[in-house]
Amino acid sequence: MKRDTLQAIIEDLEEGRIPVITPVDVPAFSAEATAGNERIPADYLQVLAKSLTREDVPTFERALRAIDEGELAWLGFKVVYDPQVAMGKSGAGMTKDYGEVGSADGEPLVFFCNDAKEIVCSREPSKRDLFQMKDVTRGPSMHNEQFEGLTWASVALFNPVRVWLLGASDVAVELAPLAAHVGFDVVVVDYDEAYINAARFPGFECIKLDGGNFDQLFDMKADPLDYVCVLTRGHMFDPDSCIWAARERVHYIGMMGCAGKNTGVHDIVTGAGVSEEQWEAIKRPIGLKFGAKTPAELAIAIVAELIDVRYKQRYSKEARDRHDNSLGR
Repeated sequence: MKRDTLQAIIEDLEEGRIPVITPVDVPAFSAEATAGNERIPADYLQVLAKSLTREDVPTFERALRAIDEGELAWLGFKVVYDPQVAMGKSGAGMTKDYGEVGSADGEPLVFFCNDAKEIVCSREPSKRDLFQMKDVTRGPSMHNEQFEGLTWASVALFNPVRVWLLGASDVAVELAPLAAHVGFDVVVVDYDEAYINAARFPGFECIKLDGGNFDQLFDMKADPLDYVCVLTRGHMFDPDSCIWAARERVHYIGMMGCAGKNTGVHDIVTGAGVSEEQWEAIKRPIGLKFGAKTPAELAIAIVAELIDVRYKQRYSKEARDRHDNSLGR
């Protein structure tokens, strides 16, 4: 959710107006996200907006601060479709006992939650509500359908990691939607419009280079937090891609290809001034190792690695160990 949207909501609530919140602001309520889900009515964002009062201002103010401070944080949304059932006790012994009270009430709610599990909202939640509100840090809540009568949705207050797919190869075609589905911002780069086009990459940002090569890549800028996947067709422009990514000092670089090919790429890349340390930091071959061979299988291996890199980037080893221990791993 954008900062300007949050500020506008705060101003509306302080003036006693019903704020305007749209599926553009909260994609979890878009027609695409709710298709086939009768639990989230098409107009529920309006229901949520009408339920907000001045008492909700601190929730949105905390969300603003999270954006300004670069926190891993979310706005969460409690969606009630059957108030009586939502407030009833349920679980049948398969979940933790949260007492005789299910949800605290049968009313919708907007709340703030960050990765430290800090909750800010206008009403006191029940123990069971609190459990599900904290679980929004899985983004969106992994347990949003665990109890009957209500469900949960969320929107991140931080920017997604951008992934550059350098080369509009068949692997890139498979990888783009997978990476987007798990929350990455995808941009595809190539010079040949026969490969980089809307039919192969519908809805994705595509950058077509001129000149029949990757020379224009060096005119582009990346962020140090970005990831780069080197997937050029025939590996012809793998060296250019690695040199550019290394010079931009992105967080992650992965490259397709076998050891024999990589020797030649190494000589070109280091000859262009990339250090041995930078070369060794390039993941080669890209992707987790589990026998993937086809473009679709390789895309799964790559996106799994991207998820792992992002997880380790965002969380300390201590936090990851706590998570694994809580799951009994």
